[in-house]
Amino acid sequence: MTAIVINLRPTIELTDDEFYKFCQQNPNLRIETTATGALIVTPPVGGRTGKRNADLTTDVGLWNRQADLGVVFDSSTIFKLPNGANKSPDVAWISHDRWNALTSEQQERFPPIAPDFVIELRSRTDDIVDLEAKMQEYIDNGVRLGWLIDPQAEQVKIYRQGQPVETLQSPLTLSGETVLPGFLLDLSRIFR
Repeated sequence: MTAIVINLRPTIELTDDEFYKFCQQNPNLRIETTATGALIVTPPVGGRTGKRNADLTTDVGLWNRQADLGVVFDSSTIFKLPNGANKSPDVAWISHDRWNALTSEQQERFPPIAPDFVIELRSRTDDIVDLEAKMQEYIDNGVRLGWLIDPQAEQVKIYRQGQPVETLQSPLTLSGETVLPGFLLDLSRIFR
């Protein structure tokens, strides 16, 4: 089952408040929007992908507890990107300085900020072309480092500001580089 895209405009244009309320009234749906306002409804993931996603969030979270450099978010968090899209990466991280610059209300709702770092984990139902476009959208909107992890192909695509996408086949680890200094992700649990 793939994502369903529902084009609302020009018939309906949801404000940020209306989109937020719509998501609150439909908590069992995974909903994002494109920059043009189309709704994207994605199916839930299966157990294997859910486990992998929990492992990734835990690994970034444990690093962050030690480093204390920012805030970690799981896949249920929606971010309002500068281009107007509402996106929910599988794992996200924002530095303390940028997070603390938001108001309390902005932090409470769908934060109007592009994370510094994101991970997208491909599930069996995800279209790789759609995920690659989503990753590029993150970079175009200010994400500094992004990893697209594809367990089926045992491949990782690394997205960085101002650089071409780097593709790694069966890497053992990934470095957080200067964005997540000292973070090293062990991929053995993801690729088995």
